Amino acid sequence: MGYAEGRRNIKDARCKMKVCCFGTKGLETCADCPDYSGCGIILGFQGKSGFKYKKYRQSIEFIRQNGYAEFLKMADTWSYAYGRLERPPG
Repeated sequence: MGYAEGRRNIKDARCKMKVCCFGTKGLETCADCPDYSGCGIILGFQGKSGFKYKKYRQSIEFIRQNGYAEFLKMADTWSYAYGRLERPPG
């Protein structure tokens, strides 16, 4: 937080995904990236072991298929950084 407002410098971010998506490409998230499927940064992140990394991947793929509005409807009900994703009907 604070990168868009200039309170923080994106060049100082430790997260490679933030630097690439927001800093270099001007995107909100990796879900918007045309290079998503072949990106070494995101593939490395998603390749980590742990349930949360699987859930983060599912979230990005859900956003790519259904958009941010549908994702945010579901995310508003979560207690943690991830939760259940159900495809909208129709």
